Amino acid sequence: MAEAVGSPGSQESPHSGEQSPLSNVREQDRFLPIANISRIMKRALPANGKIAKDAKETVQECVSEFISFITSEASDKCQREKRKTINGDDLLWAMSTLGFEDYIEPLKIYLHNYREVKGDNKGSSKSGADQSGKRDLGGPQGVSSAQAGPWKSGNKCFMFPGS
Repeated sequence: MAEAVGSPGSQESPHSGEQSPLSNVREQDRFLPIANISRIMKRALPANGKIAKDAKETVQECVSEFISFITSEASDKCQREKRKTINGDDLLWAMSTLGFEDYIEPLKIYLHNYREVKGDNKGSSKSGADQSGKRDLGGPQGVSSAQAGPWKSGNKCFMFPGS
């Protein structure tokens, strides 16, 4: 007898009705938090804009699947190279291999800025940090603030020119 959708141990996704490839993983562990998805989606809308629940859930599934797709390719590369840790360069390689070349340059810039900030944290004072203690990763050089999107405020999500 089949288990009900959403019950513990169920292999079906309540969003799609399909079997999950990760049958022992809870749905909330497979998907990014819906609140984060909603917050990012709302940034693209006017202040009075609304987003339907099913639209948020669909984007949640798509984004989570995209992350799994890229990570799986990067993981395969690491296994072939007998490494256990996936790094940012592996993810960029995977994106290039899978046909997402248009995103590589902005992500390289972001990764470079992130690594600079991360390196600065070791043994240095809070110079470069805003008053809340969070560091601003800064926008890519030569890109207008309208194109820089979340980089300008130091947010951790990605927006790219033309998207």
